Amino acid sequence: MDTLYIVMPAYNEEANIENVVRSWYPLLTDKNPRSRLVVADSGSTDATHDILLRLQHTLPSLEILSDTDRYHGPKVWALYDHAIRSGADYIFQTDSDGQTSPDEFASFWAERDRYDIILGNRTVRGDGKARAFIEKVVVFLLRIYFGAKIPDANAPFRLMRSETVKKYLYLVQPDFNIPNIILTTFFCKGGERVRFKEISFAPRQGGENSINVRNIIGIGMQALKDFSYYRKIMRQAIPPRS
Repeated sequence: MDTLYIVMPAYNEEANIENVVRSWYPLLTDKNPRSRLVVADSGSTDATHDILLRLQHTLPSLEILSDTDRYHGPKVWALYDHAIRSGADYIFQTDSDGQTSPDEFASFWAERDRYDIILGNRTVRGDGKARAFIEKVVVFLLRIYFGAKIPDANAPFRLMRSETVKKYLYLVQPDFNIPNIILTTFFCKGGERVRFKEISFAPRQGGENSINVRNIIGIGMQALKDFSYYRKIMRQAIPPRS
């Protein structure tokens, strides 16, 4: 039986966290008993952490990472590192805001033997035109900087072989704001067996997004500098294919 680690970052998600954890937790039922659902919650100023601690009383395979950076990207990096070090066979990452559906996980899991990486593709987005436009800009820049044709670089719905993530994770700085974007690029340019699979993407189910459009623009400006750095890293780590 494969060991699955479902991992999700959280920050001030008291309006969503209990429903999200309870909806994803049953997916561990038929997996290896060492499988876990891991939430990285550090820095929340609302009741998110208290809710998670309470849920642990009845959900024994729920883990909490509370010693990470407060920001989303470093939490994602820390979650992947934790899953690798814990011996996970597969890592599935999603977010804690209720925008993704656990009902769509089974079709990803059914294809795990055929692919190293299966990534969500949000062809229709419920989080607004502005974010959809930003994603289009991102994939355009990835094509310019890296020559990578990617339909959706940052979808928080990704099933990944742990060994494949390990090949590239430690090329990425732990405090990098957008690790999923650069990891997606590494997967595609590294010749891994990558599948993009359409998913639904609902509006946020409650609370406020901690990363607004202004934040995203700031992150994007920094990303232009970071892409140049990671392009050099990629050239060193991934030999060009003939």
